[in-house]
Amino acid sequence: MNADDDLTYVHEFQRRLDLPGIIDVHTHFMPEPVMRKVWAYFDAAGPLTGRPWPIAYRDEEQVRLKTLRDFGVRAFTALVYPHKPEMAAWLNDWSADFAARTPDCLHTATFFPEPGAGEYVASAIEAGARIFKVHIQVGDFSPVDPLLTPVWEILSETGVPVLIHCGSGPAPGRFTGPGPIAELLQRFPRLRLIVAHMGAPDYTEFLDIAERHPLVHLDTTMNLTDFFDSQDPFPENERTRLLALGDRILFGSDFPNIPYPYAHALYALDRLELGDAWLRGACYDNAAQLFGLESHARH
Repeated sequence: MNADDDLTYVHEFQRRLDLPGIIDVHTHFMPEPVMRKVWAYFDAAGPLTGRPWPIAYRDEEQVRLKTLRDFGVRAFTALVYPHKPEMAAWLNDWSADFAARTPDCLHTATFFPEPGAGEYVASAIEAGARIFKVHIQVGDFSPVDPLLTPVWEILSETGVPVLIHCGSGPAPGRFTGPGPIAELLQRFPRLRLIVAHMGAPDYTEFLDIAERHPLVHLDTTMNLTDFFDSQDPFPENERTRLLALGDRILFGSDFPNIPYPYAHALYALDRLELGDAWLRGACYDNAAQLFGLESHARH
């Protein structure tokens, strides 16, 4: 699919569903040196990717922003995540500046299990953070690490959503999988977690968690695409559960770090044939409600 076809499909998808745009809860904008290191890791097919992973939208920051806006993306995130101590607060400073100069970006922040995490998370929320990103796989830490207790307490109290990569795909980590998340939610049931990639490959177990915890959402990032389904296919017999949880499914793309056109992520959801109302919720309305954005009134 060339760039024109990519754009045409995305626009036609929105027109058919009578959408004012798309809300993409899983996009990455980072300090340029960090983004270059991430791209180098994907280029090397590092152990956490497990296979070749060509970056489809390897462009300068302003070009990437224009690409999303040309697609009709009305709101998106700048998901950053530390892989070591004493990195999160610096990333949060960068993200706050990025959000200030990028009004359509949901102000994003992050954290790591380290002394002082509760303080800089509270500061980020006070500065306007609307979503946090945590990467259990890359960070190689347990979500129930005692150093994170003050963080989860603050996030439970404020209700700020946390997008958490906690599934074991594309390669398992020491603390990935449904077990640690079930334990976390048992301790902090008021957390608004957004499970990245629907918890792939542990789809069934994370659907179970979402059914038990009404504040848990699932993002569709890379799920159901040809690239993901070739390795971690979504179970056919679980599609009806996606329909039942329709108001808690959120579209995510992983832009720019995807090995296929942006349109394919939307096509992957469309071919589920779960209905226009489900697609409208996943691609716009559910996130608009979660983040208090302008809802889409249809006639």
